Amino acid sequence: MSHHIVAVKNLRHVYPDGTAALRDVSFRITHGESVAIIGANGAGKSTLLLHLNGYLAPSAGEIQIGDFPLNKGTLPQIRRTVGMVFQDPDDQLFMPTVYDDVAFGPLNLGLSGGDLDRCVTQALELVGAGHLCGKAPYNLSGGEKRRVAIATVLSMSPDILVMDEPTNGLDPYGRRQLIGLLKDFRHTRIFTSHDLDMVLELCDRVIVLKEGEVRADGPTREIFQDRALLAECRLEQPLSMQGCPVCGRLGQG
Repeated sequence: MSHHIVAVKNLRHVYPDGTAALRDVSFRITHGESVAIIGANGAGKSTLLLHLNGYLAPSAGEIQIGDFPLNKGTLPQIRRTVGMVFQDPDDQLFMPTVYDDVAFGPLNLGLSGGDLDRCVTQALELVGAGHLCGKAPYNLSGGEKRRVAIATVLSMSPDILVMDEPTNGLDPYGRRQLIGLLKDFRHTRIFTSHDLDMVLELCDRVIVLKEGEVRADGPTREIFQDRALLAECRLEQPLSMQGCPVCGRLGQG
């Protein structure tokens, strides 16, 4: 079995206050797929992502990453395989400088000296943040923090990239740069986003969550053409598929 595969079976998560955030969620993502998990606020998207490398433990159900079932014993291996970018960059940045943050993971894997420097430099350059290397993370703008948070994950060379709302806080140039970066990432990509135009551009498949359940799972354009399904799940078509409000010309849909 490829170590890039993500298999989720009957996943359920209930928070301590009794809220059932996920209800029997099942899906399988294979090597090289780019999959978006979409839904309205509160649908369970972030909760689901936090299970994929063990930041949350399921109330019931199973998760398998490649050959490894996710459990306490396999957690170190799975966290090397699955790189997670949180929705809030402040949850990911905690060191005195940007360099230290990006170096933290590789340093714990045993890199040092020139190899470590090259790893950090390459990861920062990939996200257009090389000039931020010596700065303190708390002095960065929201978009800059986002780029550095992504670099901290890329420095670990993950086989599976998981990102929660990756375009939040990015200006149009930063958004376009991120889309290019994700297009170049050759392995498995899983992310949540309200930016459905980005989803349309990057993903052949979407999984739609509604109130913690999988409401639909299929080809992106097919699902985005189902206006009734989107309305039921409090979603709208990407702007590029909507008609022009001035001339009435239809979009790509």
